[in-house]
Amino acid sequence: MALAALLIPGTFVASTAEAKTTAAVACTFTDWVQGQWYTTGSIVKFQGAYYIAEHDNPGYSPTESTWYWDPTSCGDTPPPANCNYPDWVQGQFYATGAIVKFQGAYYIAEHDNPGYSPTESTWYWDPYNCGGTNPPGPGGFPVSEAVFNQMFPSRNSFYTYAGLINALSAYPGFANTGDDTTKKREAAAFLANVNHETGGLVYIKEINEAAYPNYCHPELPYGCPAGQSAYYGRGPLQLSHNFNYKAAGDALGLPLLTNPWLVEQDPAISWKASLWFWNTQTGAGTMTAHNAMVNNQGFGQTIRTINGSIECNGGNPTQVQARVTAYQNFTSRLGVSPGDNLYC
Repeated sequence: MALAALLIPGTFVASTAEAKTTAAVACTFTDWVQGQWYTTGSIVKFQGAYYIAEHDNPGYSPTESTWYWDPTSCGDTPPPANCNYPDWVQGQFYATGAIVKFQGAYYIAEHDNPGYSPTESTWYWDPYNCGGTNPPGPGGFPVSEAVFNQMFPSRNSFYTYAGLINALSAYPGFANTGDDTTKKREAAAFLANVNHETGGLVYIKEINEAAYPNYCHPELPYGCPAGQSAYYGRGPLQLSHNFNYKAAGDALGLPLLTNPWLVEQDPAISWKASLWFWNTQTGAGTMTAHNAMVNNQGFGQTIRTINGSIECNGGNPTQVQARVTAYQNFTSRLGVSPGDNLYC
């Protein structure tokens, strides 16, 4: 499937303490440059505001994660003293620089707009750091709806956040096992692989579904009751092959063998089918992706489980790198390090 590469932001200055003092008296810091290495204490100008690097980073966007960047004072543009900004109101006019609260996160208007949703377009709104990180989602899921929308700005409307939250009940241990870092890493790992398989949650099914009749294995006892070419990839992890549809359907209590189209018609079922694979199948690897993350085996093992026979051991390093880059991006958004063993 299509892949998504996500890298971003930076510039250079002295120590953090020295930089914060300097920032208050002079606004001569250079514009952030995508992909440039920034050391702790670097200050850059980005979209009219100033940011200081809290940790070394390879050029991540200043609005991507407060682990790497925080707003800093520079002349007449001090960061907010508190987070008392009003809730966003649909249809209300907002001038450039307006700050609002929306779904537990803060956003700043980059251009005047007549009340567009803060997650609709980064031309009009960008995430804004206001004294903390985004809160977790329903049930303690470590990715809030606001962060989910930021991760997938061009996603197909089929892939709803509500559908994902609904699906979590099928596998309550997912992104809910171990300490907070482990939970966030598992959520990021799942979504990074999803990002890769669907081109950023754009594709619901195989682009050329008719080209995959080999996904049907008629020699199995249950055969291919939905048709010879019915078991092409669908959903966040592109569930494919009649034996996977049969096993997922049995586990979830759904008729997926006879009606595989449910995976491309119902958002919750689509998410559940992918969570079934993530939590219960070893695929081309030796462990489930869930166990790889909760037992600290590393993101690379999730790639091996999902598509290791094609991508790992040098099979397709470009695709592996795309998955790793997305994972690094998503962990940074959640404020955790990616851990070790990123490659397979």
